[in-house]
Amino acid sequence: MEPGFKELAAEDLRGVFLNPEEFGEAHVVDGKEMVIVVDGLEVVERSKKQREQGRIEGIYEKQVLIYVARSDFGRLPVIGRTLKLDGSIYRIEDAIDEGGIYSITLGAAKV
Repeated sequence: MEPGFKELAAEDLRGVFLNPEEFGEAHVVDGKEMVIVVDGLEVVERSKKQREQGRIEGIYEKQVLIYVARSDFGRLPVIGRTLKLDGSIYRIEDAIDEGGIYSITLGAAKV
């Protein structure tokens, strides 16, 4: 039996997108090392869109968008909770399950 689209897409997520030899990088997320993709360009576009829609609640010193496999991360995180990425504390601003990959927008609030 040949693999279906979902199986092929899942293989591509690990084999290409989250592959450390391609786009993925090892990071420590909430105390657990996992391969993720950090995307600085996409977060700029999402921030513009959220600002236009009036969804941004605060001003952030830094925003980070990460992509991580659902199977590595676990349950989709709740918006508003904190997440520790490589020793820095962030607040989860957005979390979306994009077919086995989570896109999680993190904001480090100015103090």
